[in-house]
Amino acid sequence: MRRSVLLLTITAAVILVVTQFAPAQNSPARGTVVAPPSTKGVPGLPRTPLYIFIPEGGANPSIPSGETPASIACIYGVTKKTAGCPKSGTVLPTGGKNAIAVTEYGTNSTLQSDAKTFASTFGLPAPNITEACPAGSCPSNNGTGWDLETALDVQWAHAMAPNATQYVVEFVNDPFGEGVVTKAAQLVAAAGGGEVSNSWGYGGEFSGETADDKYFVQSGVVFFASAGDSGATPQYPSTSPNVVSAGGTTIIRNGSGNYTTQHGWSGGGGGLSAIEARPSYQNVIKSIVGSHRGTPDVSADADPNSGVAVYNTTYCGGWCIVGGTSVASPVLAGITNSAGDFLTSTKAENTKLYKEYGSATKYKALFLDVTVGNNGQPCKKGWDYCSGIGAPKSLKAE
Repeated sequence: MRRSVLLLTITAAVILVVTQFAPAQNSPARGTVVAPPSTKGVPGLPRTPLYIFIPEGGANPSIPSGETPASIACIYGVTKKTAGCPKSGTVLPTGGKNAIAVTEYGTNSTLQSDAKTFASTFGLPAPNITEACPAGSCPSNNGTGWDLETALDVQWAHAMAPNATQYVVEFVNDPFGEGVVTKAAQLVAAAGGGEVSNSWGYGGEFSGETADDKYFVQSGVVFFASAGDSGATPQYPSTSPNVVSAGGTTIIRNGSGNYTTQHGWSGGGGGLSAIEARPSYQNVIKSIVGSHRGTPDVSADADPNSGVAVYNTTYCGGWCIVGGTSVASPVLAGITNSAGDFLTSTKAENTKLYKEYGSATKYKALFLDVTVGNNGQPCKKGWDYCSGIGAPKSLKAE
């Protein structure tokens, strides 16, 4: 069945308690994971792969908690490595150029001020954000969870590539039919090239999805899409061969709070597409995926138990700890921008990633092979449906 072009009307609702995600092994984090209304939906309608972590003793919106721009940048090699990659670290990314765009449902009244608070709190330069609504008038997303999604996407793309211009392109019902994905790509291309991050999905695949693959093609632009939070279940647009599919990991810290490694996150999306054919860049893993597209391509922090700090006034009343592959997509887009990978297309970016995967020397230098964890499929040596080729650990080979 063709995807619906009507976005599910999201009303203020009681937060849903999510019980399937246990605290990460060897992680000191203990608490409750909850899902905002924006994660709800039915097949064919966009929703956000987004969760909030509430520590034991309750949330404190006045104090930032969770992973920080310095700790995430350290873990993924955006900055020089420091011992333990502490959350209290002060070495921040200084790169990024041209542009990154994110695509969102609706508009948030505190987007700009919240992004400035996030940046100033962590010592980042103030973001340069332009909003656009191709439909002409977009509804408020205050209090729906999409406001938190927007804050997350903007703040964490900025955290990894603070000198890139940012565009927030908003939809009313349909990110394809309203030209939102196309507009985002055009804005990025006009700024000299960069990335478009899409932290939403349809919860699965649908007949006719290949007709929408064309929206993820723009010269000079690399598209990212969250792989989802339902375990080893492929979802569109993550399954499109024209996006970098962003899977999820858990950051593991020891009892002293020092980073030690990453495991595959139990909720991280992935799997074998039933519809999309294997793209040529995945020929190197054809013995695993056969004739179809496999996801994810690469992974980053997504477990709410090792979630990131986000500042959002309208949903959280201040600081939240947020997880989901909604984190992984903008983080990976920002890392790619900071690395200076301004390639001609997503195909070129994925071709580069899988070529590096196929080189034992480069793979070891550039990526962490995530071999522990299970999202319904086990993480194991090499590419898998749990974490793809793994997580980045350096912007360039040593």
